[in-house]
Amino acid sequence: MSKMGQIALIALGSNENSVWGDAAETVQKAMLSVAAVADAPAKLGGLFATPAFPAGAGPDFVNAGMAIATTRPAADLLAALHAIEADAGRHRTRRWGQRTLDLDLIAVGDCVLPDRQTHQEWRNLPLDVQQRDAPDELILPHPRLQDRAFVLVPLLDVAPDWRHPLLGKTIAQMCAALPDAMRAEVTRLSDPQAS
Repeated sequence: MSKMGQIALIALGSNENSVWGDAAETVQKAMLSVAAVADAPAKLGGLFATPAFPAGAGPDFVNAGMAIATTRPAADLLAALHAIEADAGRHRTRRWGQRTLDLDLIAVGDCVLPDRQTHQEWRNLPLDVQQRDAPDELILPHPRLQDRAFVLVPLLDVAPDWRHPLLGKTIAQMCAALPDAMRAEVTRLSDPQAS
């Protein structure tokens, strides 16, 4: 690890007004708040519109991706992200429901948490179990990263060459492997921002 730490990938999303404004304003403010906890200038992606998942779960999301350098342990970084969500008025009520702000810690360098076997178990869960069950510990990289266009397409702006430590594929390769229709649902609203 360099003195600037490892690169952490963060996915941002909102589909409900917050104390910071509408969904787009909330995501933009959250990006600045996350950038403030980085150890170096952050890479801020553009904004994207994405249908809520599962279908009919609420209004379209505004999504974005960012990459930051951090020397914080993953659990500390996650706690900082949860504090930013709380500042925006996030209340965790229903899994995969509408939300003022969702900050997902997608990856920290090539860290695998808690271990390869547990990661594989969560990565291979059937969809109905994913919707019902949440892990009680941090799992990195995010176990469904490779399945989600609303995460991969925005991360192309900031970390196309980041390689999944277990799957061996880059963000660009995982995104290209998704069905065309899934990628097409994620539409660009704005270009990447300067940090």
